[in-house]
Amino acid sequence: MASGQYELYRNSSIGTALTDTLDDLISDNQLEPQLAMKVIANFDKAFSEIIAEKVKSRLSFKGHLDVYRFCDDVWTFLIKDVLFKLDNQAALKADKVKIVSCTNKKAGET
Repeated sequence: MASGQYELYRNSSIGTALTDTLDDLISDNQLEPQLAMKVIANFDKAFSEIIAEKVKSRLSFKGHLDVYRFCDDVWTFLIKDVLFKLDNQAALKADKVKIVSCTNKKAGET
């Protein structure tokens, strides 16, 4: 990745809202596209750091592994008939789940 940060969180509700707002500002000539790209890159970095620092919950799950891939330091798992448990709370079932897992190394680290 050129920026060294993953772009996974851009499709979250907050990432989508940010992107839509930046697009509106660019369309209204209130923001240069280059600055918008810097804002998005900063969002990618900040979101990843906050998730790593602040999220302390534990999640366990069981299911049937259908497909798995490893490419460019990114694991992708497609799981069927999944049962989730979060910190001793009630279980949640899902028919299909896609999990994408990335390294937590910063750019330049080995």
